[in-house]
Amino acid sequence: MGNEKKNTSKAAAKAAKKQKAEAKISKKEKKKIKKTTDAPTEDEDLEAILDRMNREWEDAHKVTEELVEGPPSRRANATLTPCPSGNYLWCIGGEFFSDDGKAYFYNDVYRYNPDKDEWRKFVSPTCPGPRSAHAVVTSAAGGGKLFLFGGEFSSLYQNTFHHYRDFWSFDISTHSWDRLDTKIRPSARSGHRMAMWKHYIVLFGGFYDPGHRTQYLNDTWVFDTQEYKWRQIEFKDMDRKPSARSGFSFLSTPEGIVLHGGYCKEYIKGKRPIGVMLDDTWFLRMSLETSQSPSSSTVSSDPLGLKWERRKKPSFAPHIRSGCTMALWSVKGMGVLFGGVTDDDRDEESLESVFWNDLYGYQLVGNGRWQSMTLKKLKKAGKGGKRKAAAVQQEESDGDDDGIKTQEVKNTKDLDVDPDDPTLTTPIPRYNAMLTVLRNTLYIYGGIFERGSREYTLDDFYSIQLDKLERYTCLKHSGIVIPAEGDESSSDDDEDGVESDEDGDSDNETRVEEDDAGLNLEKLDDSRDDEEADEPVNARDEVRAQATAFMGVSRDTARSAEDVISTPEPGETLALFYARSREYWTQKAHGVSDNRGKQLRRDGFSFAEERYAEYKPILEEVEKILAEAGLDEDEMRAGAAQTGGGGGIASSRNRR
Repeated sequence: MGNEKKNTSKAAAKAAKKQKAEAKISKKEKKKIKKTTDAPTEDEDLEAILDRMNREWEDAHKVTEELVEGPPSRRANATLTPCPSGNYLWCIGGEFFSDDGKAYFYNDVYRYNPDKDEWRKFVSPTCPGPRSAHAVVTSAAGGGKLFLFGGEFSSLYQNTFHHYRDFWSFDISTHSWDRLDTKIRPSARSGHRMAMWKHYIVLFGGFYDPGHRTQYLNDTWVFDTQEYKWRQIEFKDMDRKPSARSGFSFLSTPEGIVLHGGYCKEYIKGKRPIGVMLDDTWFLRMSLETSQSPSSSTVSSDPLGLKWERRKKPSFAPHIRSGCTMALWSVKGMGVLFGGVTDDDRDEESLESVFWNDLYGYQLVGNGRWQSMTLKKLKKAGKGGKRKAAAVQQEESDGDDDGIKTQEVKNTKDLDVDPDDPTLTTPIPRYNAMLTVLRNTLYIYGGIFERGSREYTLDDFYSIQLDKLERYTCLKHSGIVIPAEGDESSSDDDEDGVESDEDGDSDNETRVEEDDAGLNLEKLDDSRDDEEADEPVNARDEVRAQATAFMGVSRDTARSAEDVISTPEPGETLALFYARSREYWTQKAHGVSDNRGKQLRRDGFSFAEERYAEYKPILEEVEKILAEAGLDEDEMRAGAAQTGGGGGIASSRNRR
């Protein structure tokens, strides 16, 4: 009986298994039949998918065009480029640093129509991120395109910093952006330059700043706009080539590309970095070879030949300077240079800068030749006193090293000055101005001017006809007020004379400023106050002696650069001390720590904080001594800004 039940259950299980297998096979057959019958429906679904993808692409590339009142807002390190397929200028990106230390970066696209004196703004969801110090080059192929590579971006308070290595194409006919992703491409960088030669885009140099040291580059890259491929040009070790640099001129000619000038920093162990202005000129000779050439520095199978040649320095040339990239005047085969800045950065105690507003032309063909492009003098009947006086003013302006005489001449009400003198139309001195030439007209937008320790980002807009050189035309006046030299210090002195005796108020102001700088110094200040209350007379005498000795040492010109930059100055807050010595402390942290990026900067700040706390009792005593001598807090701060080996303007981010 038991065996019969067991056999029955086995048979039932076997039957159920068989039934399950048959159901599985039936299901597969139904799926096959369904696929066959539903084939037209799948085609319809595919069309729907493609239609949806097209709509998504159109939405992502939808361009909004807006007529705006005037030029872009105040900014520096943007690009101003002539249109390759129309009488327009294109302005892209840029940066602005406000007085409260905030950084603003832009990714907007503006087009200027000189015939209508009209600016338009184009906005698209698909576009490059906000940036400055990028490079843009144009091509007339395909209705006209702008190619953009690289640049930099930082957060609002500059806690994070980023270099781009993306490559974009802007279609002038549709006003839309496309990102060109290639496996091989140049490294991330800023301050580089690009030039178009035939259908090749040539990129050179720039810099990369990981946070503790600026690395300058001198690599050469070529992008083929027909094959859409990047490749690096490898030169032989014995071949001559330009040194690493950024912010140079890079101008195309029928035979190749001219490189002139630029800027870099010289790093010597144990010393602060020194800015180096370059005035050498190079020519990148380019050719499309039909046969292999043994002298070519490129791969033998490549028809493109490139070779660097250094040009001799001509007998006449502009004064050495930086922040003055030339614009190409293609009609005349000439580069046009305006403005710039000359820094005397060899003195560890201070930085003296001369700002320019002169105009020069550089003939690109042959061995190159500079010429001064001065405004043509007035043609008047007779030789009256007015004309003579104007000429004298111009001579004084040309001979004045600080370059600001032009602005002072403009504002003068002297009756001997001729109001029709064309030199009075010259823009004020500046560097990093955005220049471009459209046909025979040079356009100058913005730039940076410095007065004392303060930077002014300009927003004025000028033009001048290069084939006539009669006068500058101001298309938009700047609303920025720059005080005359000496006004700031005199007004400060007046205020200081009233407040110098109010010691309590100055202490409160100091603490507020330290809090505004985002540094937690309250605990340190409170502990010092408690210690001073209980401090015995002998200890105070000892601190006074140390302070007196420190004052003597701080004035010693034989101090090492490391001692100058690593020691806080009287009147200098922790925020100011760290701001001018940040590179030093970051490098010190880099030598003992494996951290990088933001954490490395925090380590550097900790070193600076320890150093500041070590000197704080002595500095406070020095401030008391100076206050007793009649020097108040603002004057101490001004002195601290002028000393310290590289603070203030010397460490400006625009000097890269």
